[in-house]
Amino acid sequence: MSEHSEPDSRTTDVAGSQQVEPEDTASPAESRPNEPEEREEPVLPTAPRTHAESVLALAQAMRRYAMIPGAVVAALAVVVFGVVLGQPGLFGALIGGVVGFGSSLGTLWLMRKSAAAHPYMAMAVALGGFVGKLILLLLVMMALREVTGIDHIALSMTMLLTVMVWAGAELVAFRKTKIPTIIPS
Repeated sequence: MSEHSEPDSRTTDVAGSQQVEPEDTASPAESRPNEPEEREEPVLPTAPRTHAESVLALAQAMRRYAMIPGAVVAALAVVVFGVVLGQPGLFGALIGGVVGFGSSLGTLWLMRKSAAAHPYMAMAVALGGFVGKLILLLLVMMALREVTGIDHIALSMTMLLTVMVWAGAELVAFRKTKIPTIIPS
């Protein structure tokens, strides 16, 4: 077989015999003339071979998809609450954005640290990280409730919006990476 040869299009069925799949020479636009051509860009050049590779690839995709929307929402909240509520709204939204953004980055850090662990342990770390994030956000809110120089509504709304937008972007990243959820060992 030469260096420049095409990959083999044979598959093996359950009985072990090899079959040759027919090559599809028609372009997607020709095979479906009335439908627009779908362009899906795979995030991963190759499928991950291990659980750790899939978790690391997912964490990278989540960071890539969530950083900009999370930062935009936090910055927008700082501007809006700063204009509407003045300096206390600005400071409240700024603290809320930093805490929400930081807690979301903490999730990705936990994913990277637990990637090499057994899948059951990685799930336990993920659930523990979620509970830890909720406790951290609650503690921040409780610690800052007596502070008079910040608006607490701006703080809580910015924190909530930042975390929700980040989680939504992580969901989009998970759907677009197309990482298999079951990887045979």
